[in-house]
Amino acid sequence: MDKKIIINIGRQFGSGGKSVAIALGQKLGIPVYDSELLIQAAKESGYSEDFFAKRDEQKKFFSLSNLTSTLVNSFGIAENYLNDDELFRIQSDVIRHAAENGSAIFVGRASDYVLRDMDCLDVFITAPMSERKKRVSERAGVSLEEAEAIIVKRDKTRKSYYDYFTFGDWGVASNYDLCVDSSMLGVDGTADFIIEFGKKAGLI
Repeated sequence: MDKKIIINIGRQFGSGGKSVAIALGQKLGIPVYDSELLIQAAKESGYSEDFFAKRDEQKKFFSLSNLTSTLVNSFGIAENYLNDDELFRIQSDVIRHAAENGSAIFVGRASDYVLRDMDCLDVFITAPMSERKKRVSERAGVSLEEAEAIIVKRDKTRKSYYDYFTFGDWGVASNYDLCVDSSMLGVDGTADFIIEFGKKAGLI
């Protein structure tokens, strides 16, 4: 397509945000970046993919005990000397590179902040706790009570990550162009609604 489309998807855990992003990618014919960003970041930095995955969307005070092992990149620098800010910078570089080279949909990882100087459609996907518990319970094979505990923990982690690196407030409506409850229209319906909104906003 001629017009470059950049969509940033923030999401509550269990809201179906990634599924919506995938549906958007299929409908618009553009790539969706989620775990792929970790792979690319690892390749470009010389660090292991597993190292990035363990620190994905997390913000912790850095200590050697955060790592289960010490790996060394091609320059002989131990990965346990790479701090959170550097990890964020590497991943942000990958996000910007992808966005500068074509249409893309980014899931999480504070991409709305990373690309704040570009024309993007910033969306936040939410859903009632009851719906999120059902989704996580079915997906993870755990009880509704266990699912709620997982949701609370993951949302807290995402908020800590986003707020630290963006100086913003994760999930607050004023940070996004559109906030939508995925339980109202379902995954495909939510994707269609986002596309319709994006077209009216001149961003799709």
